[in-house]
Amino acid sequence: MENKKVLITDTILRDAHQSQAATRMTFEEMEPVLTQLDEIGYYSLEAWGGATFDSCLRFLNEDPWERLRKLKKYLKKTPIQMLLRGQNLLGYRHYADDVVEKFIEKCIENGIGVIRVFDALNDVRNLKTSIKAIKKYGAGGKCVCEAALCYTTSPVHTTDYFVSLAKELEDIGADNICIKDMANLLLPFTAYELISKLKAELKPETKIHLHTHNTSGTGDMLNLMAIQAGVDIVDCALSPLGNGTSNPATEPLIATLKGTKYDTGLDIEKLLPIVKHFKGVADELEAEGVLNPNVRKVDINALIYQVPGGMLSNLMNQLKQAGQQDKLLECLAEVPRVRADCGYPPLVTPSSQIVGTQAVWNVLLGRYKTITAQYKDLILGKYGKVPGEMNKKLVAECTKNGEHIVSCRPADLLADELTGLTDYVKSQGLFENEEDALSYALFPEVATNFFKWRKANKMGVDTDMAKNPNKVYPV
Repeated sequence: MENKKVLITDTILRDAHQSQAATRMTFEEMEPVLTQLDEIGYYSLEAWGGATFDSCLRFLNEDPWERLRKLKKYLKKTPIQMLLRGQNLLGYRHYADDVVEKFIEKCIENGIGVIRVFDALNDVRNLKTSIKAIKKYGAGGKCVCEAALCYTTSPVHTTDYFVSLAKELEDIGADNICIKDMANLLLPFTAYELISKLKAELKPETKIHLHTHNTSGTGDMLNLMAIQAGVDIVDCALSPLGNGTSNPATEPLIATLKGTKYDTGLDIEKLLPIVKHFKGVADELEAEGVLNPNVRKVDINALIYQVPGGMLSNLMNQLKQAGQQDKLLECLAEVPRVRADCGYPPLVTPSSQIVGTQAVWNVLLGRYKTITAQYKDLILGKYGKVPGEMNKKLVAECTKNGEHIVSCRPADLLADELTGLTDYVKSQGLFENEEDALSYALFPEVATNFFKWRKANKMGVDTDMAKNPNKVYPV
């Protein structure tokens, strides 16, 4: 039989610690093994995007752009992959097209080689600007455009729905199609059916990339069935931060496929010192209290609550901070009800946070006694079109003061904003490069605080200011 080498993307530098440790791994904790990771032979290393941008600025006192440039110095052979939220970029609102295009230009310029782009609602209108920009600035093999199908289950999310969506994304320029199974809801035999149909319907040169987690314990079986159906690439995470709410562990899959027609060609022996290093990092994160051991366990409830790994770890942290850990199961049970009420959006950033937060408020204060601004915006179509029908009573509540549901692409309502953002950062004496304006666009308050800390740190004054967010910092 013809060999079908399986390619692996390792997520140890991004999704693994986002899913298990609230994205708290620092660059210094990655740096000692980056050269070794570069020699393994992965298809790519997912190392940027997602929640890393916010976490770098908010918690780690790192410039995310500088982290990317440092990563590129070490990762010379292996493409750096990032996760991009389409028109939301790495923030939590839609940005004007000029900001989206400049952001993608700078991502590729600073070293990104694969951009996985998705929309939380699978609204293709929200992906067109991003895909066009990736193809423009990534031309000539600089960057692969990987468009994602956010997988979920509901009355409207059928196999035919996802195949049709994949063909539409391929038609507008996607090089790869990713099945983004962020909540580990895709079951093995369904995956076989879906991937078989995608292989039959898509162009031969279009690679299919599977991203799943092991929250419910089905991830390894899912990967095997996907491989037999012809998937080209799978996401895995090195075992110290693999499995549980993270992605299936890398080493077992390599061992399983060795000597078969699917052999990855990767050498486990070369991974052992890297695994040892990240075992130490994971132990330290657990000792610091940011890695909860519970996220490493199998929880079949994930198939019921449909909560992705990053959402679960953040939800647990939020409840812990509020002293309401005992409400976790109630909150999880409320999530699918809140999701159904707003038209069955897939649960992935930012919709996962929006739905999750509303579920928490419903449990703590009573159902819809308080409707968050973000949840109301989701109902009003400000994030895009949801795939299903919304709760009519909830729609009436959200439009009772004359609000209207947005029917066009939300970004069509936005005027260009990059020049104004750049001028503002310059006026504050905080501007060092074009990337600063983009950081400010995504997280104005957090970025401003970081810029002030950075400036004071370079001046040698008040270097602990980032630990004291209530202080007034000199510009």
